[in-house]
Amino acid sequence: MSEPTSAAKRPTIALTSGSKVTVRSAGTENEAIVSTGTFRGLVSIGGDNALAIELDGSGGAEKGRVRLVPIPAILAVDILEAVKADEEKRSEPPQSPAYFG
Repeated sequence: MSEPTSAAKRPTIALTSGSKVTVRSAGTENEAIVSTGTFRGLVSIGGDNALAIELDGSGGAEKGRVRLVPIPAILAVDILEAVKADEEKRSEPPQSPAYFG
């Protein structure tokens, strides 16, 4: 018998900034656009949201270029390597406490 699965045993799925992803989005009639790289966050353009992906150079795309993929055009998102939200916060330089006086 297999063990019953519980929500406590499964890791929470979150798309966090710094995660490595592959995004398939609407392209031509017969082909999807594949964008592989690092998720940098959500961007709002004229009221529409898009994923910002810093491309890794695979598939002939220019390495370091940031591609904005509109949310309605997304067909699939593969999270290749997730970065925990805590890890992302630790990468920022520590802030010194403000002094009010």
